Amino acid sequence: MAGIPLDDIVKAPKALLHDHLDGGLRPATIVELADGIGHALPCTDPADLGRWFVESADSGSLERYLETFAHTVAVMQTEESLHRVARECALDLAADGVVYAEVRYAPEQHLENGLSLDAVVEAVLAGFADGSAEAAAAGRPIRVGTLLTAMRHAARSQEIAELSVRYRDTGVVGFDIAGAEAGFPPTRHLDAFEYLQRENFHFTIHAGEAFGLPSIWQAIQWCGADRLGHGVRIVDDITGGKLGRLASYVRDKRIPLELCPSSNVQTGAVASIADHPIGLLRDLRFRVTVNTDNRLMSGTSLSRELALLTEAFGYGWAEVQWFTVNAMKSAFIPFDERLALINEVVKPAYAKLIG
Repeated sequence: MAGIPLDDIVKAPKALLHDHLDGGLRPATIVELADGIGHALPCTDPADLGRWFVESADSGSLERYLETFAHTVAVMQTEESLHRVARECALDLAADGVVYAEVRYAPEQHLENGLSLDAVVEAVLAGFADGSAEAAAAGRPIRVGTLLTAMRHAARSQEIAELSVRYRDTGVVGFDIAGAEAGFPPTRHLDAFEYLQRENFHFTIHAGEAFGLPSIWQAIQWCGADRLGHGVRIVDDITGGKLGRLASYVRDKRIPLELCPSSNVQTGAVASIADHPIGLLRDLRFRVTVNTDNRLMSGTSLSRELALLTEAFGYGWAEVQWFTVNAMKSAFIPFDERLALINEVVKPAYAKLIG
């Protein structure tokens, strides 16, 4: 199938809910920052380094995949580097036509040089603000919300949850837990989730990516997640188009799925884009959203993810609009602000494209 040309999708307004800050650095920035601190990289040519990240993430080796993040996190240990990476992230997303993005990162991973958690958050927020202002001045307005992530194998989730709430009025819009699912169930962090619910604060949980239905069930029924980070394994509860009780609940409650097609292929969750359950889940009218996960490691962008789906499933502009509106409906900003972006930015643009 031909699909919609990538350049055309870039020009259309899009919304992104699942994007990792430490998974989206520019290779040239990594080279420059690593040189400044004496951090050894696999190679120092930006183009070669970019290929190394994608090949390592594609290797099928978890060790090589995790090594990629060791290099990005290593160069994100100062206020200046965090500000720069966040600023460039906002600019890169805006250049891709993203008008609303929620970008996540784990503050606890950026303390090696003595920064406080608050200093990390403030540096990133300032970077996003500066990048967004530059993008708007260049005619590419973007709004970036921050999600603070706690590592599920660590014991700082309550601390990070409180940090999230502390910065809720200055750009932090939600909380997340990430890391290995197997052996680290979300219920280990129940205190943090109960605290967030008492504070009327939004959170998503990485669940149903590498691990199956029990992880999704715990994230929703025990922890009260607003959205599912990935959630692709919900298809394990669908047989011949018939939904099991958990899949029915997820669909009926309109719980958003933050699906990341290329990432799922890389981690072996699915064999190919054409085999991705997103086609089935869309046909069954789940609240499906399309996301990048780690743009550097997947060598991707939101426009590229959507272009791949239009090619694999024969989608047109109506489906791209549907994914975009789903993401905006599921965003962690106030309802009236979501509605304004949908009615004033997204729908007018797609009305012209659909014709």
